[in-house]
Amino acid sequence: MNSNVKQHFRKEELPFVESCDDLANEAINQYRPILTKFLNPREIYILTTIVNCYNDLEITSFGGYRTSEMKRAVIYPEYFSPNYDDFNIVAYQIIYPIKFSKLKHSKILGTLMGAGIERSTIGDILTDGENWQFLCTKEISDYLKMTIDKIGKTKVSIKQVNFSDIIVPEDEWKDRSLTLSSFRIDNVIASSFNISRNDAKTLVSHKRVHLNWTLYDHPDNEISVNDVISVRRYGRIKLKGQNGETKKGKKRALVSILRK
Repeated sequence: MNSNVKQHFRKEELPFVESCDDLANEAINQYRPILTKFLNPREIYILTTIVNCYNDLEITSFGGYRTSEMKRAVIYPEYFSPNYDDFNIVAYQIIYPIKFSKLKHSKILGTLMGAGIERSTIGDILTDGENWQFLCTKEISDYLKMTIDKIGKTKVSIKQVNFSDIIVPEDEWKDRSLTLSSFRIDNVIASSFNISRNDAKTLVSHKRVHLNWTLYDHPDNEISVNDVISVRRYGRIKLKGQNGETKKGKKRALVSILRK
């Protein structure tokens, strides 16, 4: 891999960058499509960047519905044309006594992880406020159907549904243009949620912030395009673009914000 490509990513991302390059080489050497597990938006961005360095490869990602967050990707030679079935994704509806119980995202995810599977085998968890669904890899779908019978103290069962019946969440993300002194994570949080820089720094250092679904406590580190920041009690921020500088040297950014 060209070292100039590596320099665009964080040090902690380099193992994933290397694994992306391995997948691309596997697709070339074996001349066949390669399917990933579920990836977050930043991982999809990194993988796409690496695959685009190869002239004979293409990449397509899909997570079960158009606006899905977690997606599987197929890396493939030019002869191949992927369809939905090639992504090996199963959608499940959770059947539970709606009138007597309430489910939460955290409890559902905790139950799935408690079944002994990897996080990368689970896609989005969706609700319309009453009904709950989740997406998973086909490889572990039968195991989950046999295993999951309770979420917390609530008895449940799961039923496979078609992609056409997936709950599509309302798009409550709002785009906003920011002018920043830097792309430090505390600075982006402060500007996005209109709070003080000190308060934002405290949120990060007190472990109230996740970056790309991983707990993050370095307020002075800078974020990159397609990073997703989750801030407890505030919401989420997605950096969509770094759009140059102002005449005074400030950074122009396009973010998308989902408030709690």
